[in-house]
Parts: sequence; C-alpha cells; structure tokens
Amino acid sequence: MIDTSDFRNGLSIIYDGEIYTIVEFQHVKPGKGGAFVRSKLKNVRTGAVIDKTWRAGEKMEQAVLERRPMQYLYSMDGEYYLMDMETYDQVAVGGSTFGDAIRYLKESQEVTTLMHEGKVIGVELPFTVELQVTDTDPGVRGDTASGGSKPATLETGAVVQVPFFISIGDVIKVDTRTDAYLERVK
Repeated sequence: MIDTSDFRNGLSIIYDGEIYTIVEFQHVKPGKGGAFVRSKLKNVRTGAVIDKTWRAGEKMEQAVLERRPMQYLYSMDGEYYLMDMETYDQVAVGGSTFGDAIRYLKESQEVTTLMHEGKVIGVELPFTVELQVTDTDPGVRGDTASGGSKPATLETGAVVQVPFFISIGDVIKVDTRTDAYLERVK
C-alpha cells in the first residue's frame, strides 16, 4: 500500500477496481483545514482522464505494471496474436486493447505491451510507422508540396491526408498518435 506522499508522475495505482496512471498531482495545504492532493489520473485500459482529490495520507494499492517488447504475428477471429521476444510464448489479445492505433498494425511489427499480474492490459505501437500507400488519387502536373493534401489508403487500411505529390507505391512515415503524414521514405 502507498499513500499520497508517494505520488509521482507515471506512478500506477488501483482505484475503483481500475488501473490508473498519475498524469499530474499537486499537494495543497490551505490556511485552515486539512491538506489534500489534487490529481489527474489516466485510465490505462480506456485512456480516459479523470480529476480526483485525495485527503493527505490516504492509502491506495499500487499497480505494478511491466512493459515488454512483443512482436505482432497475425490476427484471427478478432484476436491478435503477439509473441514475447525473449521467451517466444504467444499471447492472444482482443482488438480493443490496441485502441485506435490498431489501424497501423502490420505483421512482424514490434509493439510494447503493458502487463499487470501476467495479463496484457494495453498495447503501444511505436510513435512512427512506415507504411506503403495502396490507393490515392494520382498527382497532377503542377501540384506542389505546399499545395494541400489528399486522402491516401495505406497497406493496413488506414486513411491519412498526404501531400499531392505522393502516389501509389510510395512508402511514407506516419505519426500513430496524431494520424499525421510526416515524410516520404526514400
């Protein structure tokens, strides 16, 4: 058990049966009355952020989370199969565990799993991925890099906005957090 004096950014706790990570916190000592701690907590499973005020010294259980690199192998019947890079054990994970980032997942890609008590509770993709453009409108002579954007479908099925000069077959780098085109890979 830990209490509010142990709070630090990135610490994981169990609150109302869910696992939360402390995004930020502030100890407050008013002129009269007891001290308290204001905090912003991010739900590890859903990503929702809540505000919670704690009495100073209030106790809660710490959630021990382990990050492990794994490789995505394949999907079947809504389950996504990952392989532990050290033990070669395979784990089936539901699609909801990936969140929106699942649009950028391709076979043999390395991901980081968040584990609690031996169970995968979250999966993080790299911040940037390189994917091939499979469908987009053809570029027209005179289109420039600063002239605007058009939708492009990537090999994983994701659709992102790209500059006009990008064509089918190009490999581009995409930011998985913002869905933004970054650059064309040579």
